[in-house]
Amino acid sequence: MAMPRFSVIVPARGVQGFLRHCLDSVLTQSPQEVELIAVDDCSDGGDGAIIDAYAATDPRVVPVHLTRPGGVGPARNAGARRATGEYLLFLDGDDFLTPGALAAADARLRAAGDPDVLLFDHDRLNVWEQRHASDDREFLEAHADTVFTAEDVPACLTVQPAAWNRVVRRDLWETHGFAFADGPYDEVPVVFQTLLAAARIACLDRVCVTWRKRRRGSASTVPGRHHFAVLDRYDALFRVVSGTGLGGGVETARDVLFAHAADRLLRIMDDDGRVRPGDRPDFFRELGRVLRRHRPADAELPPHLNSYAVYRSRQRAGTLRHRTVKTLRARRNRTARSVYRRYYALQLRRPVDENLVVYAAYWNRGVLCNPAAIHAKARELAPHLRGVWLVDRKHRDDVPPGVPAVTVNSRRYWEVMARAKYLVNNANFPATVHKRPEQVYVQTHHGTPLKKMGMDLRRHPAAAQGVSFLRMLDHADQWDYCLSSNPHSTEVWQRVYPSDYETLPTGYPRNDAYFTATAEDVRRIRAELGIAPGATAILYAPTHRDYERGFHPPLDLERLVDALGEGHQLLVRTHYFYGADSRLAALEEAGRILDVSRHPSVEELALASDALLCDFSSLMFDYANLDRPIVVHAADWEAYRHARGVYFDLLSGAPGDTPGHVAGDAQEIADVFHSGRWADDRSTELRAAFRDRFCPYDDGFAAERVVRRVFLGEDELLPVVPAADRTVAPPPREAEPGADEAADART
Repeated sequence: MAMPRFSVIVPARGVQGFLRHCLDSVLTQSPQEVELIAVDDCSDGGDGAIIDAYAATDPRVVPVHLTRPGGVGPARNAGARRATGEYLLFLDGDDFLTPGALAAADARLRAAGDPDVLLFDHDRLNVWEQRHASDDREFLEAHADTVFTAEDVPACLTVQPAAWNRVVRRDLWETHGFAFADGPYDEVPVVFQTLLAAARIACLDRVCVTWRKRRRGSASTVPGRHHFAVLDRYDALFRVVSGTGLGGGVETARDVLFAHAADRLLRIMDDDGRVRPGDRPDFFRELGRVLRRHRPADAELPPHLNSYAVYRSRQRAGTLRHRTVKTLRARRNRTARSVYRRYYALQLRRPVDENLVVYAAYWNRGVLCNPAAIHAKARELAPHLRGVWLVDRKHRDDVPPGVPAVTVNSRRYWEVMARAKYLVNNANFPATVHKRPEQVYVQTHHGTPLKKMGMDLRRHPAAAQGVSFLRMLDHADQWDYCLSSNPHSTEVWQRVYPSDYETLPTGYPRNDAYFTATAEDVRRIRAELGIAPGATAILYAPTHRDYERGFHPPLDLERLVDALGEGHQLLVRTHYFYGADSRLAALEEAGRILDVSRHPSVEELALASDALLCDFSSLMFDYANLDRPIVVHAADWEAYRHARGVYFDLLSGAPGDTPGHVAGDAQEIADVFHSGRWADDRSTELRAAFRDRFCPYDDGFAAERVVRRVFLGEDELLPVVPAADRTVAPPPREAEPGADEAADART
């Protein structure tokens, strides 16, 4: 096999939300002579599984799984040791190559006679998907047609010191035994060493890499003393430069390198996102020691390095302006607060109640969904905790007897929001609530995303009306834990809610009911709903359409009921965004349907049904746990897909995408049921693949995982029960009295 032109090395840990984009950006390049070495740095997320899936379908992907986490530097080194290409390109797992990048790099390398290092341009992409040009463009354009050394053009040492904006000839790398450091700022000093050692350097004035600037979730976005490591890195660099064996450019380039280091270290020190104000005196003193220790003979130290007091005075004017703005803002906020919010401010000064948990669901609609399941399990496993629910006044009567609840915006509401140790929600708290550092916030979510969510909605204005993305980001910044029901969700949540919470692959607590319910429970629920024994109960749960006002049934329900005929019972559940509907009330009064829109538990409705008739509701993902037939009505799929945006093609028919047979109108739906196709082998196969993809963590113990990990402080999550060993609630026909005896007789 011919030697690949490029070995692209991608370290991956906690980047599953971006990794597919990164890998695709490499594998879709031309020329195809590329080796993609993807290094799973012992990730506890889905990175390793994504890498293995790509390796299984593309021989150019070389998976490397480390046995213990080592960080970005050691992961890059492990990938470099496996490389066989002529050139090495180190690409972070949350960044990506631009289209045609490798072809352009290959052309420039050939035109330059295959130099040791090729520097190329990059741009930055923030969370708003705004692109910003690099500061290197002017230099790269000025030297786009030349080949040089660091001695010839010392300014090459001022190019962004990153691993991903250059390719390095592999034999140069191996000859000198280059390696990335272990820990923060691992690219220093090796990016400089390669330039100093290179006999020939070329430039490409083209953006080849997009650097995704993360808001949270990486060492570079978290302030702390770990940023002091950059001082050690530059200290080590200058020690190497003072030695021998790196080429003749060392002496002439030292002044430029020193000036670059001084400037960069000062900018790091002044960055609020890196060095905390309280740590700056220590950083400042050590910075001065490093620069004095390695100052070239003719170089001058920056004048303010002689005294920390001088540095402080330089900052005073800017600090004063900042404090003035902050004070004025605080005054405006205090003026706008109500009496209760002033009371909230007072409560924030009181100690946190270590045994108090606040629960909320669907914007305070009641005791529902994942928070309800967690609350129930906490009562069992952590009885020392006191749980209280937040409810709107109009939903106050929906709270079950014996469940403590407070009305939103009451005096007690502001007290518990200020003092509860734990906050558990499947949606958002209002912007007036500010999580204290001592509080722990668990975001449970309330569905698996088929439709676009979070920051992805910016491209879909019909769905994003009234959405404040700044507030959305501020809210995600408060999360400590984010629950996930499957790897797909984990990838999406990380990308669309970019912050530094911990994702817990627990499964959805609300789905525990599908594994703990008994045949008696199924019979009881059906009887309470009034479903006739032996009837085929079809749960119809259409989702909300962002491009419509009010509830407009996508199906002609009267026609559907007529087409289904005797022996079928249609249960209709509208989205919780909608209120009571007179048309449904009339159909129910006429005995045509059961309107279960106000039933408190969708899990009970699922348990009572024989099949799900859905469109694009996330209920399909939860229902798949029951291993009961799913029929998809998708007449307006194209309108929904374009207006809302989706993450995969629900109608593709591919295993894992489509959960069952697809029907376009009422008659087609009826035909699916009358013909028996709703429960045939094809339906079973599609459902099994869908369940494998979207239900890997749900096994009846999701709520217990959350309680033990978050409330009881256990380090490890309970292991997931293998799919083959799970016991799911029996379908209605098997739950009927005498079903077991009849089955035994048939056997």
